Amino acid sequence: MTQTATTSSQAPVITIDGPTASGKGTVAHRVAKALGWAVLDSGALYRLTALAALRRGVAPDDEPGVARVAEALDVSFEGPHVYLEGADVGHDIRREEVGNFASRVAAFPGVRQALLERQRAFRLPPGLVADGRDMGTVVFPDASLKVFLVADVVARAERRRKQLIEKGISANLDDLLRDMRERDARDTGRATAPLAPAADAHVLDSSNLTIAETVQAILDFWQKANAGA
Repeated sequence: MTQTATTSSQAPVITIDGPTASGKGTVAHRVAKALGWAVLDSGALYRLTALAALRRGVAPDDEPGVARVAEALDVSFEGPHVYLEGADVGHDIRREEVGNFASRVAAFPGVRQALLERQRAFRLPPGLVADGRDMGTVVFPDASLKVFLVADVVARAERRRKQLIEKGISANLDDLLRDMRERDARDTGRATAPLAPAADAHVLDSSNLTIAETVQAILDFWQKANAGA
């Protein structure tokens, strides 16, 4: 689906926030499929911004430069495919180099503002499941259901290593653990939209849950929230 500026404040939204590799992306897609809703991978927009900036030689500390890249981002989503300037970059945006760049520039207020309306434009009937780090606190503060996924950092690093290996990308667990701890510190410590659960969010620890169990827990939250509605 190509992103449009159309929005509907009436469409229900379920937000799933959490740290990197907490499983929120996979879970969001499955929850959306179960409900027949659209899904927003907000992290992909930051990764696309990072990839576009890297290709243009923009430094990760150049906030105005990266913000300009974000404002002019030529992206579209079609099912599982992610396109940047017409080319499928689904594999490229998952590289650790791109993820680390994205984590750094996501702290910039100018970049976050440039992507804010792009994210809100995904809110269309019949509903949206949005995953990220500030979906429930900043992007969709009026969401019908807010979930904050947490998981032990070692469990998250092992998940990420498995994901990368399955995609044919070599990965070292110690390096992933170091990068993940640094990213967590940046995400939770930044001044703009820090990673934190919304006051009305359900905090769900997925360290010892399967993906299916995590998805079911969120669907149960949704059913309970709408009981008698």
